[in-house]
Amino acid sequence: MITYDRLWKTMKKKGISQYALIKKYNISPGQITRLKRNESVSTHTIEQFCRILKCNVEDIMEYTEDNY
Repeated sequence: MITYDRLWKTMKKKGISQYALIKKYNISPGQITRLKRNESVSTHTIEQFCRILKCNVEDIMEYTEDNY
C-alpha cells in the first residue's frame, strides 16, 4: 500500500498549506482528497508536488506492506 503521510509532514516543514496548493499552485481539491485517503494518484500529480515542494518522491510517499 502506498501512503502519503510523508507529504503532510513535508508540507508542514516547507510551510505550504493545502489552501496554497489549491489557490497558488492550482492543485485540484479532489487530488488532495485522494492523497488524504491514500488513494491512487498519477505520477504527474506526484511530479507536481515534488516540483512545488522542491523535494524527492520519498518525501511524499511511502510503500508499506498490507497485512492481510
